[in-house]
Amino acid sequence: MDQLTLGIGTRLQHTQHGPGVIVGIRYATYLISFIYHGIKEIDKDDIHLEEIIPENVTEEIETHSEVERSLLKILRLWGGITEVVPLGDRWQKGTMILQPADKSLKPKEVPIEDFFHKIVMLRDRVRVMEQHINAHKVLTDEDKVNLQQYITRIYGSLTTFNVLFRNKEQWFIGESSK
Repeated sequence: MDQLTLGIGTRLQHTQHGPGVIVGIRYATYLISFIYHGIKEIDKDDIHLEEIIPENVTEEIETHSEVERSLLKILRLWGGITEVVPLGDRWQKGTMILQPADKSLKPKEVPIEDFFHKIVMLRDRVRVMEQHINAHKVLTDEDKVNLQQYITRIYGSLTTFNVLFRNKEQWFIGESSK
């Protein structure tokens, strides 16, 4: 598959994850929303990916730019909607305690579910920001790559919180993990 021609909105078939649509583009990977497996980050040169070319659809009827515009509209309308991400079982109904070094001060207790929700929302908002950068009409490809490197570093800074996630595929992944 020619990775240079694929853009946001391109429909794909993956032998393991099934059908999906590209919702984000990174330097060496695609963020693909799979119907049955949620959003996954897949290498652009993954041999298990195949572009789905709809029958009876000509370039005049459906172009990549029209799909991109439609997808961006959907993302703006539904930007606050997040995927369901389960908390690790051992943390259910747990409490995070922030204890100041000065023992005369009262510790702060936060339900882990609340803290986890904030982490997931942060991750989702960084993903949306990444999608906006990749779809930006004025930024050059070089600008997009440079900004993408910062986003990758943000994900790397957040890997400490991976211990909270039940499913490993929903973890933050930084530069050193790629």
